[in-house]
This record gives sequence, structure tokens and C-alpha cells, in this order.
Amino acid sequence: MTEDELRVLHLGKYYPPHHGGMETYLHGLLQALAPLGVKAIALVHRSTHGARSVEDNASSHRIVRAAVWFTMLFAPLSPAFPWQLQRLIREEAPELLHIHMPNLSAFWALLLPSARKLPWVVHWHADIPLSTQSLALRWVYRALYRPLERQLLQRAAVIIATSPPYLKSSPSLQLFRDKVSVVPLGLQPPVVVGDSQTDTASSRPLRLIAIGRLTYYKGFANLLHALGQCPGVTLDLIGDGSERPVLAALAAAAGLGDRVTLHGALADEAVQRLLARADVLCLPSVERTEAFGMVLLEAMARGKACIATNVPGSGMPWVVQHEVTGLVVPPENIDALAQAIARLAANPMQMLRLGAAGKARFNELFQIEHSADAIIRIYRSLASTKQ
Repeated sequence: MTEDELRVLHLGKYYPPHHGGMETYLHGLLQALAPLGVKAIALVHRSTHGARSVEDNASSHRIVRAAVWFTMLFAPLSPAFPWQLQRLIREEAPELLHIHMPNLSAFWALLLPSARKLPWVVHWHADIPLSTQSLALRWVYRALYRPLERQLLQRAAVIIATSPPYLKSSPSLQLFRDKVSVVPLGLQPPVVVGDSQTDTASSRPLRLIAIGRLTYYKGFANLLHALGQCPGVTLDLIGDGSERPVLAALAAAAGLGDRVTLHGALADEAVQRLLARADVLCLPSVERTEAFGMVLLEAMARGKACIATNVPGSGMPWVVQHEVTGLVVPPENIDALAQAIARLAANPMQMLRLGAAGKARFNELFQIEHSADAIIRIYRSLASTKQ
């Protein structure tokens, strides 16, 4: 480590190979910050239960995975997390703490004097969704989580929101807007090797792809219903989760078995191969739990048109510009979703134009280097203030 390197300790929920938008972004961010003079340390949870913590060390960053004893209300609980946090502050002497929320374990920073001495950057990836959650989760949030969340935001020197619509709609951020900066999420552009399609949707049925955890808020059941109105269109659905048996039964009952493939969870290489051969990516999410839609960036980076839903307050209709880089339809409107799919199936040239515009927008706004450049400016400002 050189003397002018800036040491930053990140607190995350998980880290790859765990699949998820926050994890993909954190991985890319650490890699993009390294050439900018940042030595990153990330404390996250192990994505499989176990009593042993593990570390991954690279020349530019260090990943410490705290053991998870069990999960409660979708949150990993790790008694080792505060001990690991204290140890890393002592060993690495970070100059900043970068906290990625939501993350229950991040609240330990409020109780550790060594953590409280550091300037905090709180990266607000999403609110805790309450509208469709259990009464138990709503009670825990209001009685226990929200007071700690507010203390965390009060303590933060800078808060990062991922899109203008999400900042505007987030109840948690409204009292702290004077210290919020909007920094869009980003991805490393894919390495494209021989994946250009030699055919187009004008010479064969449209190939749809959908990627994500198979859970209620993704709206994949609506996508299957819409697909029933679009003869010939095929769908590769990638991901696993509690809704998989329901979706498999729905596809069979609707007679879509020969047009829908439920792949389950796949390695990233397999996902990228299927994305490369697809024509259109569809993200039909139904609520603000889909705060940004990182998978949209994956599709745009490859020049694929996108169909997304206009969930109020979500970043999706900001990432995908209606009639410019894709089509945006009302959430939970099966007919509108079907019409959007049919429209692109019938107009392959329009589909290609939307995809090209999406790639241009990705290159302009959503490459991970753009996000890293904005964040390093925040880091340097806080580090100079501290001095």
C-alpha cells in the first residue's frame, strides 16, 4: 500500500458469488476504485450458513465474510459481525466507513466508538419494503429498525441515493436531503466475444429473457400471463426462489411449456450466454422493492431493448426511457405488458433502435467507472475535511 492510498472499509450484506444487484455493484465498485487510489476492505456476511468466517484477499481489496448463524425476517444475523468490524478498524486503520443499506448488521457501527470516530458514507440502495410484508416485519421495522436507521442517517456525513426518483420517493431520506448525493449504480461493460446474432427477430420468434430472484415483487407471474397473449414468443427465465413451483405450474397450465424455460440459478457465464442470444429483457416488477434494476444495465450494455414497469418511486422508469431505450408499462397490467411484447415482436427494427439507444445511455451514465469517479470525489472531500 502506498502512502497516498485512501483506505475505505465497506459494510455490505453479501458479496459474489452470492447473486444480487447490491452484490454485483459492490464487486464492480471495489475493482473500479482500485486504480483511483483506494484500498478497499469489505465486511459482509457469508451467503451460506456456518460458524466459520472466511477471507478473500486480492492486491486491491480484502473481503471478510462473517459467519451467519441464522436468518430472521430476510436478514442475516451474525454475532461475529461487530467483532470483525472492530478487528478490521484496528488492523486496517480505514479513513472512511462506507455502509451499504439495507443491512441489519451495519447498525453495530452505532455502538462501536472506533467506528463512530470515522466519517460515514451511507449508500442507500433501497428502503425496507413494508406495503406487502408481514405484520411481524412491519412491527420490527417501526419499533426497532427505524429508530436505528434514523440514527445511522443522522450520523452519516454523506448519503448516496441511486436515482432521482428513488430519492424523491424514499420516506427515510426526506429529512436528510441536504446531505444526499445521487450517484447511479453502474456495471463493468461485458467482454463481447463472438456473441453477435446472425439472425434477427424478423426471421424467427422473439426471444425474451427475464432474470431475478423468483419472488412475488418481480412480477414474473404477470409476465407468464402476458406471454399467453403473444404467440410464438419464447422466454428464458433465470433465477431461483420461493415462487419457482408456482411459476412452473402456471406455465404448464397455460400451455407454455414449449415456450418457457425455467433455468433456475445459473453461473454468470451461462447467464451472459443466454443474455447475448436474447432480443429483449423484461423486468415486470410490481413494487419499489425493485429500487433500480441492475439487470436492466446488463441488458443495455449488450444493446438489448428493455421492457420495464412504471412502479412509482422506483428507478426503473428512469433507467429505461420509454420509447427511447425501451418500453415502460404500468405495473401489474398484463394486457399492457403483452402489447409491449407483441409490439417489439412485430417491429424488429424498432427493437434494434431501442437497444442501440440503450447501449449509448449505458455508456454515458451507467459504466462502473462513472459511479466510481463520483464516489471518489465524495471520499476525497471527506478525507480532506477530516484532515
